[in-house]
Amino acid sequence: MLRSEKITMTEYKNGFEELGLSENLVRALSEMSFSEPFPIQQRAIVPMLGGKDIVGQAKTGSGKTAAFGLPLLQLVDLRKKVIQALVLSPTRELAVQITNEMRKMGKYTGVKIVTVYGGQSINIQREQIDRGSQIVVGTPGRIIDLVNRGYLDLSTVNFVVLDEADRMLDMGFIDDVEQILDWLTDMKQMALFSATMPEEIVRLASKYMKNPEKIILSADEPSVDELDQYYTVVSEDEKLDRLKQIIKREKPESCLIFCRTKRRTGRVARELEDSFRDVAAIHGDLSQPQRERALNAFRKGRANILVATDVAARGIDVPGIKLVINYDFPDEPLMYFHRVGRTARAGNDGKSISLVTKYDLSMLVQVMGMTEATIKPLEPEDEERLRRPQAVREDRRHEWNKRRSWHDRRSERGNERSRNWYIE
Repeated sequence: MLRSEKITMTEYKNGFEELGLSENLVRALSEMSFSEPFPIQQRAIVPMLGGKDIVGQAKTGSGKTAAFGLPLLQLVDLRKKVIQALVLSPTRELAVQITNEMRKMGKYTGVKIVTVYGGQSINIQREQIDRGSQIVVGTPGRIIDLVNRGYLDLSTVNFVVLDEADRMLDMGFIDDVEQILDWLTDMKQMALFSATMPEEIVRLASKYMKNPEKIILSADEPSVDELDQYYTVVSEDEKLDRLKQIIKREKPESCLIFCRTKRRTGRVARELEDSFRDVAAIHGDLSQPQRERALNAFRKGRANILVATDVAARGIDVPGIKLVINYDFPDEPLMYFHRVGRTARAGNDGKSISLVTKYDLSMLVQVMGMTEATIKPLEPEDEERLRRPQAVREDRRHEWNKRRSWHDRRSERGNERSRNWYIE
């Protein structure tokens, strides 16, 4: 059984060249301004280059793509124009992002990478595979579809990576993942990366991996200690005006705004367009090309404000997000940490601001109790606004409980006895 145990960190000298990477990879990393590897990269690259299976647990945004992408780019045999490596991703957005990053890192290697996912023509993806692609990055459902149609041959795959495995579990993809792994009978090497390690992921690793190297840096949530977190108490009617005030005051280089529903996402984006330029939105009612255009505009800085639902934003990792705003406070605590964790990544600074109505106060208090980091009032009066409704609720709850107890005992003990108890 796989145990979540910390390993002793191997001492490496600074610089990617000390990890055994090729000159072509180091050159591309230098052009990308990557001079020092992050901890997950320091610990994963050397074992992967040495042929070991890897189980890596680290925060989202900690450099996992380079941790598995760089070894894959080096291990691919350029003489063979067949699929040699497979990267499984829970979402199409993350699959596209992984491909883009790996293409940048592999700029001077000549390795051909293709992305496959639902929502794009399967024939286009088939043509790209047939052109001699050597690494496939994709979602489990589309990969199964391509195999079943005879468009994708996995018999030559030597390496497989499961990225964000816990999210694939949450989204119900584990059966598809196991089907794909069962097809890979001649697979030489496997790497699994996950923010958390639920029992099902541990079981998956134990079943398919051979004595994996365990790299446990930290769980993904609720660790947001590096992030400046704020809340402001508003009524529902005040939200939109308050949001505009915050954006005007903060003037963020990049801002990600979360809304609860697709309709609200579209409405908030349209309202913001009247006051700000360069606003994009992603939600489930948009087509895949529309979503990709919006994401690319945000990623490349053509839009500095992105409004999104949780589902549409799942798996998106855009470097350098400066501000996350919860226009609608999430319905459960871990979603809060997942949202605000989109900023302050990989050692960068960042800020989150949550717009909280009276209906969200109990959830805010619950979130506050789950993290050692302080969630501060944005304005001095917000602290009083937070206390006041809580005090009112506590008084009402106390009075209601007192009356309920009195009526319960009255029915049990009789009128006179109950009155005497209540007076006492």
